[in-house]
Amino acid sequence: MSHPVSVRFRDPRVADQLKTEAVARSASTSSLAEELIDEGLRARRHPLVSFRDGPAGRRAYVNSGPDVWEVIEGLVGGDVASTDRITRAAEVFGLRRELVEAALAYYAEFTDEIDGLIDANRRAAEDAEAQWRRQQDLLAG
Repeated sequence: MSHPVSVRFRDPRVADQLKTEAVARSASTSSLAEELIDEGLRARRHPLVSFRDGPAGRRAYVNSGPDVWEVIEGLVGGDVASTDRITRAAEVFGLRRELVEAALAYYAEFTDEIDGLIDANRRAAEDAEAQWRRQQDLLAG
């Protein structure tokens, strides 16, 4: 369902930058504006989380650190007691505890998004390993 909103920019340079960036990304100005507004609102709620581009598209990361999904993957499961997971993740990633907690807070609000990135990374790793095994079989054959 679409919810039209009209926006007027006081500074024409902002509108020009939006149009230029949309063209560079092969996106509409509306879709880019929606993405940027969504990210800005998320960043206001989670000030230690930012966004960056990558092979899998835009994704959240803890400031000056790894992607949120990487931190979360290190936090969940494993043989570390749940009471020690934040401390252990901070040590493993070389992050301040507050950044691990920021990743966890973001994950609590956007669980499906982060779980999707974790699943996509696992599938990519499994595919890469399967291809490597096929190559090794060819070399051995």
